[in-house]
Amino acid sequence: MDGHYDVVVIGGGAAGLSGALALSRARRSVLVVDDGTPRNARAGHVHNYLGREGATPAELLASGRAEVAGYGGRFVDGRVASAERVDGGFRVVLADGGSVGARRLLVTTGLVDELPDVPGVAELFGSDVLHCPYCHGWEVRDRPVGVLGGPMGVRQALMWRQWTADVTLFQHTGPAPTDEELKQLAARDIAVVSGVVEGLEVTDGRLTGVRLGTGEVVPREALVVAPRFTARADVLTSLGLETVPQEMNGHVVGSSVAADPTGATAVPGVWVAGNVADLRAQVIASAAAGLNAAAMLNADLITEDVRLAVDARSLTGAR
Repeated sequence: MDGHYDVVVIGGGAAGLSGALALSRARRSVLVVDDGTPRNARAGHVHNYLGREGATPAELLASGRAEVAGYGGRFVDGRVASAERVDGGFRVVLADGGSVGARRLLVTTGLVDELPDVPGVAELFGSDVLHCPYCHGWEVRDRPVGVLGGPMGVRQALMWRQWTADVTLFQHTGPAPTDEELKQLAARDIAVVSGVVEGLEVTDGRLTGVRLGTGEVVPREALVVAPRFTARADVLTSLGLETVPQEMNGHVVGSSVAADPTGATAVPGVWVAGNVADLRAQVIASAAAGLNAAAMLNADLITEDVRLAVDARSLTGAR
């Protein structure tokens, strides 16, 4: 690990690998540090990624790593514990005690899905327990789908109705729908079930029903939940950056690290991309953000390279 790179990329998902690829092609020395815990690891396939539709998350990451390595990018498997400013840039410290230097940092550590505390939800998340209709709606089209109520429950139910006519909203701990919302749900033939959800019924590893506190089981083959999307920002907070709450329709749904449109943060020399900065970003959007941040980061390095060259030339007295 001892060494110094132009850029250390922290996080090896779509955003990190896309950024590393662009930087390696720009002839920068690049090290990608990744702890091997991609957010979408349990998903069967990646969708809405033009040209890679249906690839598994593992396949996408493996091909991305091979492409980065083909241009000289290097990899370390591990978790970054912290980063600090030093002369010439940053010192990145791993959990195992190793460290490496970098002129710039690209942080693409993603987010954590904090799931509702309902037995069975965590075990089936990514297969039969879902949150994004654009990621999984086609796969459960025309099947019986439940929506676990919460602040976003009515909105989710109306959205998922686009993919199937059989949608049930379980009010659970969410607010009771307003009269106007009840009209909307009824107009779309969405059933509303009151009462707290106690757990899920599972047969041979697949969801078969939603169990209420009364003991009643409502047959369902998929359940939609609304996780809290929490940025994985430990390394950024070690540099003095804080997460900010993110709202959707007036409700706080998670947190992210603030950055400008290029991915530059309030700490000079530190860029972010992907879900750590944008909780709504799907895989293809995260990859695009990684490329965008890498281009801006490289431009910043070019400016510094020119300044250093001018200073060095001035010391020699050359014109």
